[in-house]
Amino acid sequence: MATSNVSDMNRELEELRQRLQEAEDLIYAIRTGAVDALAVQGADGPRIFTLEGADQGYRTLIEQMSEGALLLSPDGTILYCNAALSGLLQVALPEMIGGSFHGFVPKGFQAYWKSLLVKGWAGKTRGEMPLRTSAGTLLPFSLSMNTLAFHQTPVLAIIITDVSSQREITHIRAQVAEQNALIDRKNQELKTQELARRVVEQAAAEAIRILESIPQIAWTANAQGVTTYLNRRWFAYIGESIDQPLDRQWSNHIHPDDRARSQARWEHSLATGEAFEIEYRFRNWQGEYRWMLGRALPSRNEQDQIIQWIGTCTDIHEHKLALEEIDQAQHQLQDKNEELTRVNVDLDNFIYTASHDLRAPINNIEGLVQALLEELPAAVQEEKEVHRILQMMQDSIDRFTTTVFHLTEVSKLQKEYGQPTALVKLLPIVEGVGLDLAPLIQQTGAQMEVDIPLDLAISFSEKNLRSVVYNLLSNALKYHAPSRPPRIQLRAYREADLVVLQVQDNGLGITPDNQGQLFTMFQRFHDHVPGSGVGLYMIKKIVENMGGWIEVQSTFQEGSTFMVYFKG
Repeated sequence: MATSNVSDMNRELEELRQRLQEAEDLIYAIRTGAVDALAVQGADGPRIFTLEGADQGYRTLIEQMSEGALLLSPDGTILYCNAALSGLLQVALPEMIGGSFHGFVPKGFQAYWKSLLVKGWAGKTRGEMPLRTSAGTLLPFSLSMNTLAFHQTPVLAIIITDVSSQREITHIRAQVAEQNALIDRKNQELKTQELARRVVEQAAAEAIRILESIPQIAWTANAQGVTTYLNRRWFAYIGESIDQPLDRQWSNHIHPDDRARSQARWEHSLATGEAFEIEYRFRNWQGEYRWMLGRALPSRNEQDQIIQWIGTCTDIHEHKLALEEIDQAQHQLQDKNEELTRVNVDLDNFIYTASHDLRAPINNIEGLVQALLEELPAAVQEEKEVHRILQMMQDSIDRFTTTVFHLTEVSKLQKEYGQPTALVKLLPIVEGVGLDLAPLIQQTGAQMEVDIPLDLAISFSEKNLRSVVYNLLSNALKYHAPSRPPRIQLRAYREADLVVLQVQDNGLGITPDNQGQLFTMFQRFHDHVPGSGVGLYMIKKIVENMGGWIEVQSTFQEGSTFMVYFKG
């Protein structure tokens, strides 16, 4: 037993010597830098973690990385970190190894950091978060975690990448993309402008082709009013070469009396954008000034800005001369009308004065006839020849009195022109005239048919309307055919903006040769009944003074139809 115990103790002692030798070799290797080691205090005492020489190639690779690399123990102790991470966090490498990594995590990201650790220890994970440098600055990092077995002990390997440069690159790329997009837009705008320029050039060429083909003088000017183009008809008109400067072509040929007016009108159009239109005279190659109608309209772009003016000059010389002749004729006509008006006034005054002055001698003659009748014995008056002469004298006096009365009425017609009117119903007027003519109707056995609406009214003078109806009805009764009783039909109706009064009879009628003179003053075609030949003339004047007219259709020995058209 004793020998056995001694042998065991010797064996244990040898093992202890070997371990001591290994420890001394490790300490020596650590001191000389042959291996890296880290003593970590655990539950069983301090433990030494080393990177042995076989891993030296991997260690060199990790040290050369630009990304940070570290190993964490389960409690967050930094077992290893490379120089890149030390530089990123601005902490000396010896100060980092053996310390806690939690101190580099900002407070606001502690929960996120813990969640990453949970996922990292469970397998693999990635994340982004800022870390605090020794100067307190926060830098953005990307973290890639993976669990490894190190000396049969689990550790968390973390690769830390500074993404601030990537973000800067992203920002730069965004700026580059924005600049490229801007350049693309500019290029597109240039292409669009080039296309628009070509379209404008094509349109301008087409416009010039059109302006060259029209029969008028054509021209263009820029927005400032400077002439930019004149077609060949202008140069043919002035007899000069097309090589002459455009800016002096225009004013040199305008009539001196038209220059100031033309310039003022042109400046007004340039200032307001209104269309230019004027009549002025231009001197041609023969030195003759001819009237032109100048017109121009502005051409605008999509922004409603004037880019040019397009104008024409149309020769209106003959038309202008014709208008001047017409104007001169109108002035002459106006002078004639004024002269006729004065003559009419003089005639009216003469008629009024003559009719007034003739009444006294007529009355004297009538008085003398009456005195003669009183002096002549009754037997003498009953003698056939004496009675005939006395009757002829009385008839002459009556006709003379009637003629003077009608002359007075005719003179009044002109004075009544343009007098105010009222809305007059036609049917009551016709019925009133029928009552006045009742004795004559009864005497001739006439039949009257009236077809006039109750509400039909005319804007007319009531007195003059009664005169029109009275004359037409009385004529139809007086000039009836002896072989048959009179039949008179009166109709009235609306036709467009007119009121038509139709009076139809079955009387003597009028020959075609006499119809043209029917409305002439003192014109009579039947002498077997009394009359002065003024009635139809008067109603024609009355109707015409109010803007209407009268027509007649007649067949000799069959009857007549008078159509009176009143302005409704």
